[in-house]
Amino acid sequence: MGDSDLLLPEHAVLLHIGPHKTGTTALQGALRLARPAMKEHDVVYAGRERQHMFAALAITGGKGLIGDPAMPMRHWNRLVRQVERAGDKRVVVSSEFFDGADDEVAARVVGELGRDRVHVVVTLRPLAKILPSAWQQYVRNRLRFTYEEWLDAMLRRPPYIQPTTTFWKRHHHDVLVERWVSVVGPDRLTVIVVDESDRTALTRTFEQMLGLPEGILVPETGWMNRSLTLGEIELVRLLNVAFKGRDYSSQSYKQFVRRGVVRELQKRRPAPDEPGIVTPRWALERVAEIGATAAVRIEKTGARILGDISTLGAGPPDDYVDVPPPEVPLLPAAAAADAVLGGILAGQADLTTWGTPDAAQTAEETLLADIGTRQLARILAKRVRRRLLHR
Repeated sequence: MGDSDLLLPEHAVLLHIGPHKTGTTALQGALRLARPAMKEHDVVYAGRERQHMFAALAITGGKGLIGDPAMPMRHWNRLVRQVERAGDKRVVVSSEFFDGADDEVAARVVGELGRDRVHVVVTLRPLAKILPSAWQQYVRNRLRFTYEEWLDAMLRRPPYIQPTTTFWKRHHHDVLVERWVSVVGPDRLTVIVVDESDRTALTRTFEQMLGLPEGILVPETGWMNRSLTLGEIELVRLLNVAFKGRDYSSQSYKQFVRRGVVRELQKRRPAPDEPGIVTPRWALERVAEIGATAAVRIEKTGARILGDISTLGAGPPDDYVDVPPPEVPLLPAAAAADAVLGGILAGQADLTTWGTPDAAQTAEETLLADIGTRQLARILAKRVRRRLLHR
């Protein structure tokens, strides 16, 4: 298919709805960086944000990340105005949080962005590639289930909605495509199956759809969003257990675990031999069946499909061998969880990396308000000892 076949009309609104874990972060980073350059080619990446998460959460009523407030409708209304001000230029709107829309909300999104202008783009990857990343994201949002427990619940225990109710709403890919096709029609929905062997294929496809010169969308350097190792994510999971046992607030979790511990972990470079997350064969075979069924149903919608849709149903290779997690992870997770929690409570993390000093002080005071008298005494004692040692 040539570039001219992919090119959208000059007045089109390209609405990229994800879903999650399908290359959205890298794509949105490239779009953000190229925002000024795209204007020279009459293409507008609406707003100034990296992606349009706040607007998507506002219109869908999604909860976002733990500790974050509900998004008011002003975020959505502002996005609509930005699209309107672009006039006849091509406009890009992108957020994986649009995958949380139900039938009614999807119709409203399209109607308010311009029913005759909107062209929906869905990016897809095989579920086998999504599972470990999705579980890890849930753990970074306070999930306490191990990977094996979570897989069992999502794939073996009907109705498959606990403990993470959003997973199948996002990743029943056939249902997602059918919903949006019913709103815009098959001629205005493109499914892009992400090519795992070519990291530039997705950005090149967007360039062709938007009439941009090749190479204008380039990955963002310095953006830190790497997956955690098995030991690292186990540390976070055990912190989740500890936070639950102590009944700390969501705001404390957001500030000290999600914005503190996780971000610090992502800054380190794991050793090559640190184990990653391994999906068992039974789960790979199950999601291959689900993916194969989804591929057939997506083809039946008549939507334009770019890439090999059959890869959604690819199972594990014949020689795939289950690798049990190590008995002693390279990062001693249980000990590290206690140590990191103690470090958080003692205020030893570099709070200045999380925002303004006032915001950091407020966050620390919020957490201290959750702590009992004995714990507070231990914290103060540790601080005194530390100061004496450094005199």
